[in-house]
Parts: sequence; C-alpha cells; structure tokens
Amino acid sequence: MEATRILPDLQCSLLCEDIRPEAAGTFTVVGVLDVLRVPHVPVVAFKLGLFNRWAAGVGQFTETVRLMAPDQTTVLRKSELKFQMRDAYLTATNVTILPQVEFKTAGVYFLEILVDDVMKLRFAVPVMVIPQPARPGAGQPPEPPPSATS
Repeated sequence: MEATRILPDLQCSLLCEDIRPEAAGTFTVVGVLDVLRVPHVPVVAFKLGLFNRWAAGVGQFTETVRLMAPDQTTVLRKSELKFQMRDAYLTATNVTILPQVEFKTAGVYFLEILVDDVMKLRFAVPVMVIPQPARPGAGQPPEPPPSATS
C-alpha cells in the first residue's frame, strides 16, 4: 500500500535580503539575516525574503507564513501558498517575498511557518536600533570657499 498523504518536514527556513532563481533551477540566497539592525524606528524594510525547503512529504499542502509583531498577536504580513509533493524522496522549495514591511518599534518580532495549519517552526527576528555614527561636518554649515583676493 502506497501512502497518499504524508505531512512534510521543514528542512530549512532562511530569512534573507533577496532570493534569486537561477536558470538551472537552483536559487541564490542573498544576505541571510539573524537580526535586523536599523538606524531608527519606525523603519520600512524594502523587501524581505523567506526561503523554505520542505522534505519527506506526499500530497497537496498549504504553507502559511506569518510575521508577528512583538505583542505576538498582531500579524504584520501573512502569505499562503499551495504546493504539491509527489514523492517523499523529493523536496519542495517555496519562496515568499514580504515587500515594504514597516517595523514601528524595536523589539523581537516572530516568523511562523505552518503547513496545513500545523506549526512547523517559529523563530525570533530581533529588530535592534543601532545609531549611525556622526559624520564629520554633518549638521554644520559648509565652510566658505577661499577668497580669490587673499
């Protein structure tokens, strides 16, 4: 008897700056993030990518990705994606792009990855304010050019 449905395992989940599909069917993951270091809040992240690789499953599934605010109840972004796995020896790769994410406060945000409403992974995404060092001369009027008569 052959299995018709096996819930897959989440092999990996990477939060990154960008994910580029290549002509050969592979992916280039750019700028893997563990902490979001920002100069101030509120701040808008132009684009965040989430690279999820599923393994050891058979059937049709729905992947749900949720980005949660530090209060752990406010959903900042939610994405649902249907995918199919025909053989337990193959993998499925899902890419989620989260555009224009506004982080209103510093703190610990959370990414949740579910398959068919079963939580597979939840991990922290700390947003830390790291003030930028003052540039020499910033905020000061420019010096007048040297006089041609002197």
